[in-house]
Amino acid sequence: MASFILRRLLVSVLIIIAASFLMYMLVAYSVDPLKDLRDSSSPNKANLINARVELLQLDVPPPLRWLFWLGGAAKCLIPFANACDLGSTISRAQVVDILPLALGSTVQLVTLALVLAILLGVTIGIVTALRQYSGLDNVVTFLSFFLYSLPAFLVAVLLKEFVAIDFNDFLVNPVIQWWVAALIGLVAGLIWQSLIGGDMRRRLTTFLVSGIATAGVLMLMSATDWFLHPGLGPVVMIILVAAVVVATTALISGLQNRKALIAAGINGAIAIVCYFALQPLFDVSSVATIVILAIVAIAVSVAVGYFVGGYDRGQNIRISVIVTIVSGFLILVDRFMQAWPTYFDDTNGRPIATVGSSTPGLEGDIWVTGLDTFTHLMLPTIALLLISFASYTRYSRAGMLEVLNQDFIRTARAKGLPERTVVVRHAFRNMLIPITTLVAFDVGALLGGAIITEQVFAIPGMGALFNAGLARGDLNPVMAYFVVIAAMAILFNFLADLAYAALDPRVRVR
Repeated sequence: MASFILRRLLVSVLIIIAASFLMYMLVAYSVDPLKDLRDSSSPNKANLINARVELLQLDVPPPLRWLFWLGGAAKCLIPFANACDLGSTISRAQVVDILPLALGSTVQLVTLALVLAILLGVTIGIVTALRQYSGLDNVVTFLSFFLYSLPAFLVAVLLKEFVAIDFNDFLVNPVIQWWVAALIGLVAGLIWQSLIGGDMRRRLTTFLVSGIATAGVLMLMSATDWFLHPGLGPVVMIILVAAVVVATTALISGLQNRKALIAAGINGAIAIVCYFALQPLFDVSSVATIVILAIVAIAVSVAVGYFVGGYDRGQNIRISVIVTIVSGFLILVDRFMQAWPTYFDDTNGRPIATVGSSTPGLEGDIWVTGLDTFTHLMLPTIALLLISFASYTRYSRAGMLEVLNQDFIRTARAKGLPERTVVVRHAFRNMLIPITTLVAFDVGALLGGAIITEQVFAIPGMGALFNAGLARGDLNPVMAYFVVIAAMAILFNFLADLAYAALDPRVRVR
């Protein structure tokens, strides 16, 4: 393992050095950082040109300039030395000072889009594989190819027009007409009956129950002004946590496993108690408080799963942790919803943002500022998510179908194992192997797509830094963008290699 890591690190360093040289030469010979000054009518134009030439060392040949830049970039690898030097911009700002702000916005955006794309894409891909050639499978296949073919800028513009602007207009008078609720209920019924499956009677029952329930909930939300004063409330929270307990246990171990169900139930009960007990603390909480509460909650869930025990403590611990994480997420969602009226008033009734990464001058607690971050990142995240979601759905469906036709799956079924065990414990792990490769490549693709998305939504991230630098001939910000992208792409490919060994015992890294 150690020799493998060293070899990969050495190869990665050589790749970055060679690629940085090519990138530096292409940009240096294709753009003119003095163009705006040459076209200027300023009386001291000559002095300004000389100052910029001295600042950016433009009197030095580009290959030699690249060596100077490489030496400064190499200092970034020295820990705790604070000697990192990536040069300065045309406006005399140090790149190392502006890079963390831009990187933070982009990483926040891309990470959320990547995680959601993996979770939703893999889940729906597995479901469609298990419902091969069904109506749901055909619809998801059509949507996947349609979304995959859409350019990022078009998705972003459509989201701004038909989601942000229309929803803000809807909030002026948030009343849902009965026919709109009926139409949404019809679509929901069709989706749920495809997911549940079964004979015609079961499908019809699922369609009617889910459709009527969806339409009824929408009409209730409209009648109670829920869109202006949202919240889950104690009753809904108890129902949702109970559903999480049952669903997690059924999926991972089966409801016949009494100890797993008890462990999940204990963690669900603890979550409900915390929901009521922590409300006063949430009013004065900070990010550090939430992090500490999360660590304590996970530690308690691990302890519950361990001490409830049984023949499979590891499985019970996993169930306990999942129940705790999902229940904690629901509690936080409810608390953010409680802050919605305040945020709604602070944004003058137009809460869904279309530009920027935050509202200028907005002040408030972590719940208000958290909502502000969410509303600004929601549309660009969806834009990136839809395109990545399509590829994950296709790959996971194809991978699951391939694994389900393997001999060891037939053997598992022949031994009488439940279908849940066959899919979750045997097929799912093997299906993830090609997905790890896709994730490694998708990081670079998402960052590339983020350039366009950040431009449309005016987010001051890495894409904006790259665009501005390339447009002005400002080489150092462009190279900073390249270094970050290259390092992340190589890092995720390295992690993918390690993931192969974890998912497939036949793979060994030496």
